[in-house]
Amino acid sequence: MTDDIKLQVALDLIQGQRALQIAKEAVAGGAHWIEAGTPLIKSEGMDIIRQLKASFPDNIIVADMKTMDVGGLEVEMATRSGADVVAVMGISDDGTITEAVKSASQYGSKIMVDLMSIENPEVRVKELEGFGVDILCVHVSIDHQMRGGKPFDIIKDLSRITELPIAVAGGINSETAPEAIRNGASIIIVGGAIIKARDVTAATRHIVESINTLEPAETPLFKKYDEGQIREALEKVSTPNIADAMHREGAMFEIRPFVNKGRKMIGRALTVRTMDGDWAKPVEAIDLAGEGDIIVIDAGRGNIAVWGELASCSCKEKKISGVVIDGAIRDVDAILEMDFPAFARHSRACAGEPKGYGEIGCDIVCGGQKVKNGDWLVGDETGVIVIPARSAVEIANRALDVFERENRIREEIQRGSTLSKVLELSKWEKSG
Repeated sequence: MTDDIKLQVALDLIQGQRALQIAKEAVAGGAHWIEAGTPLIKSEGMDIIRQLKASFPDNIIVADMKTMDVGGLEVEMATRSGADVVAVMGISDDGTITEAVKSASQYGSKIMVDLMSIENPEVRVKELEGFGVDILCVHVSIDHQMRGGKPFDIIKDLSRITELPIAVAGGINSETAPEAIRNGASIIIVGGAIIKARDVTAATRHIVESINTLEPAETPLFKKYDEGQIREALEKVSTPNIADAMHREGAMFEIRPFVNKGRKMIGRALTVRTMDGDWAKPVEAIDLAGEGDIIVIDAGRGNIAVWGELASCSCKEKKISGVVIDGAIRDVDAILEMDFPAFARHSRACAGEPKGYGEIGCDIVCGGQKVKNGDWLVGDETGVIVIPARSAVEIANRALDVFERENRIREEIQRGSTLSKVLELSKWEKSG
């Protein structure tokens, strides 16, 4: 890696031993600066900084304290524990920052100021220069990243008005690191693209190569998706991943999958409300549904089928993604044979009559979950989950984060550990 560009690996974990192992693998891949992330510091305290410095004496240790008060004391704590760089929030009171700078000078560290949530960074940067800070950090928070936030325009603007080194953090990977450098960053902070990788050393080398060549290198995972890529993102995750990302919300109850092994359903809802056994509106909805949509039917948990083989055949011809019914379905064998994703509360041989009661495109409840027209649904062999349209980008990205973190845990288990050991469950159990 060129001398003027540094790769900083952000250890945003809560288990100290995992962080140390990942740091070792990242350093082997070429990472120069090692960051004890805020969650790690809150979990393990100053001792993790001591351990990192003892394990990597030749590397720069960054303590992401996110200090907002008692700047002098917190910088003293981190520096005396082994930190070479301490992160302080730019929105802190001026006195907090000046005290942090004085403490850093006294104990021998540098101050990195995190510009997250500052509305006018150009103005604040000039003030920070006057306070004597050493490094600026353009930081798009993890929560903001999940909604599609990117830091590159801010870097470009700041690089024109300051000579201070600029670090950048916020979903950086091998595809985006070169862009960050071209816009003026000299410290590339990478978290998930390294710490969630199955092979941390290889992932780090991949990013180092992209930094050295200034050529974006494809990354199959560890990227954030925007509004136009929701389906692509949801293709990569399971309904359990999404449920975890939604804090257990959205999962339909007692809706059974009638799908072939490995079959998945993804699409936006076209909602239907009907009466038990009245299949007129469900069938009429097929004419209104677009390619990739999912017909979601509230049939009042009924026991008489409102859907069957011929309706499914019509959907197949129109490339509709699937059907979900809070009621009954029939012709299950034929539907499975044609490989059309279907989910329903019951399967019954008898069908009702097309009376025409109900409506299409209304708000409904299906499997105990509210569904609005246009919401996203994902179905697989585990079940069906509903994602509100307004938060689909964020939930898709959070589900990918869950998936990627589980991949890393799986890798650690396969090396000979166990789930409880990896997660240090005994440490985190409630007592009393």
